[in-house]
Amino acid sequence: MYLSNAIRQRIYELCNERNISINKLCIMSGITQSTLANINARPNTNLTVLTIMRICRGLNISLKDFFNSSIFNIDNLEDD
Repeated sequence: MYLSNAIRQRIYELCNERNISINKLCIMSGITQSTLANINARPNTNLTVLTIMRICRGLNISLKDFFNSSIFNIDNLEDD
């Protein structure tokens, strides 16, 4: 799996766990809807650490919590 796909999957996973929509996440994180739409629309979108940090702040989790998922097993990830 490509890293960008794993990040996209993790965002959806976290939203589902908290029962919030992507639009609600945008509001909570201070990220524009177009930023998250680009993540979803373009398979190999390069996300910045700043965007991931803002998502984490919006969800009130650490970066460690964000990446603490089996989908980020380094042996299963490919370069975008």
